[in-house]
Amino acid sequence: MKRKIVCITGSSRGIGKAIALTFAQNGYDVVINCKTNTVLMNELKAEIEQNYPVRCYGICADVSDPLAVADMFAKISSEFGEVDVLINNAGIAYFGLISDMSPSEWQTLVNTNLSSSFYCSKAVIPYMVQQKNGCIINISSIWGNCGASYEAAYSATKGGLNTFTKALAKELAPSNVPVNAISCGVIDTEMNAHLSEEDLQALIDEIPACRMGRPEEVGNLALMLANAPKYLTGQIITLDGGYL
Repeated sequence: MKRKIVCITGSSRGIGKAIALTFAQNGYDVVINCKTNTVLMNELKAEIEQNYPVRCYGICADVSDPLAVADMFAKISSEFGEVDVLINNAGIAYFGLISDMSPSEWQTLVNTNLSSSFYCSKAVIPYMVQQKNGCIINISSIWGNCGASYEAAYSATKGGLNTFTKALAKELAPSNVPVNAISCGVIDTEMNAHLSEEDLQALIDEIPACRMGRPEEVGNLALMLANAPKYLTGQIITLDGGYL
């Protein structure tokens, strides 16, 4: 029986890497992606192929660029196979006052965090609709639910991703293709590197679970959503240790 193929954007490290490993551990063939860090991506590819009886395809592409995305999925389709599960994980952070943000920084953030999900989803939807099967999972943030000071632009992109998730779910529900999002709280990744130890501890003290989330927990939830009943769609599922 053909193994399902999962594609995770921005998966050379952090949450994306954890998701890729989780799916590989559970028998999925895996497509991993990075923008520039091919060394880390190739290390992950080798780790997956050495430890799990699945295939892994690594591809370097800037998913904020629609032409690069079209080329990426054309290569995946011809060289590896059609994608059954798409996980839009690629994202970057911006921490600072909106008055200090340049228009180019805003556009880069929007293209990477929001537009990339549109480009990648658009690429896989025709096959999923034809098969009347498939799954799209967007990796969002709790700041997309409520907004965060000094992260207004980031919050805006994640808020847009949440509503994109809900709307696309309605479009694809008749074709049996669920679309959901994971709204991540404070996860132990490099994205929190801008915080001092003191600030990070103060943040952790506000979390009822008394700790940051682990990337592997996001991976496990993504796997659960990929195998959930198709009637579960259009949901923004918060994973934040009770923070909000």
